[in-house]
Amino acid sequence: MPSPTTTPVLIVGGGPVGLTLSILLSAQGVDHLLVEARTDSSPHPKARGISARSMEIFRRCGVEAAIRERALPASHVSFYRGRDLVDPGFVRTGVAADRAEGPAHTPSPGVVCSQDLLEPLLRHRARELAADRIRLGVRLLSFEQTADEGAEPGVRAVLQDRDGGEPYQVSADWLIGCDGAASTVRTGAGLAMTGPTGLRHFLSIRFDAPLGAVVADRASTSYFLTPPGLGGFLAIDNDRRWVYQYPFDPAVPGPHQDLTDHRRLAELVRTMAGLPELDVTIHSTMTWQMDARLADDYRRGRVLLAGDAAHLTPPTGGHGMNTGIGDADNLAWKLAAVTAGLGAPALLDSYQAERRPVARQVIELSSENARARAQGGGYRMDDELLLTAAYRSSAVIDDGAQAAPDAQGAQEASEASEASEWLPLGLAGYRPSGAPGHRLPHARLAGPPGVGSTLDLVGPGFVLLTPHDDPAWRQQADAAAAGGHPVTVHALDSGPLREAEPGAVGRLCGLPATGALLVRPDGHIGWRAGRPSRPGELLDVLRRILGSTQA
Repeated sequence: MPSPTTTPVLIVGGGPVGLTLSILLSAQGVDHLLVEARTDSSPHPKARGISARSMEIFRRCGVEAAIRERALPASHVSFYRGRDLVDPGFVRTGVAADRAEGPAHTPSPGVVCSQDLLEPLLRHRARELAADRIRLGVRLLSFEQTADEGAEPGVRAVLQDRDGGEPYQVSADWLIGCDGAASTVRTGAGLAMTGPTGLRHFLSIRFDAPLGAVVADRASTSYFLTPPGLGGFLAIDNDRRWVYQYPFDPAVPGPHQDLTDHRRLAELVRTMAGLPELDVTIHSTMTWQMDARLADDYRRGRVLLAGDAAHLTPPTGGHGMNTGIGDADNLAWKLAAVTAGLGAPALLDSYQAERRPVARQVIELSSENARARAQGGGYRMDDELLLTAAYRSSAVIDDGAQAAPDAQGAQEASEASEASEWLPLGLAGYRPSGAPGHRLPHARLAGPPGVGSTLDLVGPGFVLLTPHDDPAWRQQADAAAAGGHPVTVHALDSGPLREAEPGAVGRLCGLPATGALLVRPDGHIGWRAGRPSRPGELLDVLRRILGSTQA
């Protein structure tokens, strides 16, 4: 099938971040082309933890149920610590019990589903929505940004099929680099990364072994080994499919030096498992290093970065892939607005303003976890951490009522002021807020089929959420639509749509009966108002958020 010669958006990279961006762009009606150098999913499981915020995004993408079918049972979401897998003195700590102590903050709690299982699901969905726009086995050779006289700026990319053939050219309005740690897009755009590399080195061994019965009374997602054990085991199915992570020093001889010696690697697995007779079959191996790096800029002209191309996060905490999925969610609606002419290109500057501080804080937190683990300590995976992300940018109209910080939050705010950068994550835990920039809180709805949460009302365009069916807000929405900015109005007491707990949204969001929330397509609140103050106010607000210059 011939490739298009022009496309509004060219995505380079078909991992979880690039595929999520493709799905979201399709939902927004944006034509695009995704190219991926690999011809299939990575055989190595790689990332496994999918946080609550990512599952909310996947809920919107229509793949949540399929992911849950392939994920580990919720009862297995625990951490094991012991000298080996049969240590009678093991300690097991869980996060499922922790969730039950507080209110339900999400309709979509996180899961553990390895990347080799996740990618095919995302690719299938992306192809359902844009069948001829997902191209595997196609690599980016080079690109240049263009500003031809009389034409809009753009990007001219040179692509080539991996199975041979002549290179060919594709022109795009926007190029998005979702191509990982060694990003060709980042290098080609001259975007620098800052931060340490080689914090630790690991040999990762994917293997089959009949361990299900061995761990039946201690089933966990991660099995951290304490001295004399080294590294840890990662459960793929908690039965036969496993990964063992072995830490090594590159300067010291060890099993990492010959990845073809499967007999030696199998013996290493047996030793660390504490099962000298274990039947082990090695399937694949890889070595990798732990980095903590952040791109200085996420955008240069018509080129933007997302996922590992923009930030390299230690895996200790499980937030790396999830941060990239959040990047895609933030970027998709802004690209849609700009390509449709509803938003100014400057709207895309808010992408870095909102997402880079999140990545910076995630990297710092994950690095602290890595240091604790290296010293023999532990850490916990916070499923709701990314629910706390709050944005400050030109795409948010602050009403001066950000959620009041607790003592830890106040210290974070003070440090952020000294660093001249907003710290967006609340490390003390998620607290619902209706302040602009925050994610719309989850409240249960007794609505029509498929609508069980306020989050099910999000997207694909802007949504105006009101406690009551107020004619004044309907008039505001009509005026916005007449001005070229349609908004979907959802009144929580209208027709079949009802709050399961009447007044819940108002209480969670600090919203009076006469008020409204303007919710962006990514589920973050763009504006909050107590009542309409003047005709055309909503239209003006939308233009401010989008940077629109339309009259």
